[in-house]
Amino acid sequence: MAINFDLNDLLAFRAVAELSSFRKAAESVHLSQPAFSRRIDKLEQALGVRLLERTTRRVTLTAVGRDFERKVRELLDELDATLLGIRGGAVTRMGEVTVACVPSTVYYYLSEVIRRYHERSPKVRVKVLDAGANEVLAAVARGEADFGLNFIGAQEGELEFKPLVEERFVAACRRDHPLAKMRRVSWAQLAQYDYISVGRTSGNRVLLEQALVGVPGRPQAIYEAQHVTTTLGLVEAGLGIAAVPSMAMPGPDHPLLVSVPLVEPVVTRKVGLIRRRGRSLSPAAQQLFDLFGEVKERRRGSAKGATGRGA
Repeated sequence: MAINFDLNDLLAFRAVAELSSFRKAAESVHLSQPAFSRRIDKLEQALGVRLLERTTRRVTLTAVGRDFERKVRELLDELDATLLGIRGGAVTRMGEVTVACVPSTVYYYLSEVIRRYHERSPKVRVKVLDAGANEVLAAVARGEADFGLNFIGAQEGELEFKPLVEERFVAACRRDHPLAKMRRVSWAQLAQYDYISVGRTSGNRVLLEQALVGVPGRPQAIYEAQHVTTTLGLVEAGLGIAAVPSMAMPGPDHPLLVSVPLVEPVVTRKVGLIRRRGRSLSPAAQQLFDLFGEVKERRRGSAKGATGRGA
């Protein structure tokens, strides 16, 4: 049989099989929708079979298409693995990995992991989809992201959740604020100052409200923002204080911001990696996924070393 299709046609087919949308698939491989459709038509004509059922609302795989998609995925993943091994990841077919994450995880985990990943695989482009917790879940479930970094997802049947770290919420304030010199702060003490909160649709807001049910003297927000990172900008501008996850805070050398542990009660959240259950990652994405665990272990080792030196 003559081969009348090429690698790009297979990539286009895999994209539409995963995303179930010609528009989204075309965007993912950086083609116009008409050009993308021509690739799929070319592949079906070359094979002499119909791979996709198209309606005005959705694209689904035929029985032959489902079997072909599985074989194409195995073929492309094997090709990825071969190329990644040629020069330590310097060459790869899949030139892009997409990670969805809640913005508050970027400073503490994601930036360090991406930096280390770039050192190993400098030609792989990393695309970060920063969004709310529910949007991150949806992006991973729909295949728009290879995997995600989130603090919800453990209860989702179609997703796997791999815990990375459990962190506490802290009070974020300026160094010139009265709370900045305290060793710990209660939630009731926050209520004495202008308080900045994330909006009601935020996963962090939901988590805090559940944890603080029945706590007397809870702070009431005078300002609201959509994301934790924005609340920190308002804190830095001197508009008030906020309760944020500790990993959202800059390091101890920041010239303006400081964090103080929150107590009565201590509230924590568990951050982890989410991926679609039963679906393998491309080798390039798997390499980045595994690197999160390596960074976790390195941080744990550094913390133990610091404790030993302090003892």
